[in-house]
Amino acid sequence: MGEQKERMLRGEWYLDEPDLVEDRKRCWRVLDRFNATGADDDAERRKLLEELFAEFGPGACVLPRFTCSYGAQISIGANSFVNNDALLMDDAAITIGEDVRIGPRAQLLTALHPLEDHERRRAGWERPAPITIGDNAWLGGGVIVCPGVSIGANAVVGAGSVVVRDVPERVFAAGNPARVIRQL
Repeated sequence: MGEQKERMLRGEWYLDEPDLVEDRKRCWRVLDRFNATGADDDAERRKLLEELFAEFGPGACVLPRFTCSYGAQISIGANSFVNNDALLMDDAAITIGEDVRIGPRAQLLTALHPLEDHERRRAGWERPAPITIGDNAWLGGGVIVCPGVSIGANAVVGAGSVVVRDVPERVFAAGNPARVIRQL
């Protein structure tokens, strides 16, 4: 394993390297097969995601088209559902609890880039921050979850929201940036 991959896995600033490029290509080869499955190929889709993800709980379902960076840092709990066209950028761990519902075209993005150090950004430095989605949460269509964010159990995030900070349990949050609208 290369030094930069080790740095990424520790959540430190890192640069892309051949090990990471090959890991992404391996993931994308599996995703090519997953996204090409027929409408009745549920068992094949499940088999491919069990091979790709760190965890893929019983009864969990991800619909094609689906995109991720590596796959190996994604854990999806039992009975969770990820709708069409989701993007999970798993440079850091993405942990999705049980019975979670994620709407179409949702994006869970773990990569951070330097804000003020323009030269480091130009050079391609990035740092991952994990995302956690609690049990029985629901993310509406088109929700974007930013790096380092946790969404609490039984929380609902309205469609099209951009989540830049943690969302507590049992609330409805919406907007850009998402903010708590009310308790549930």
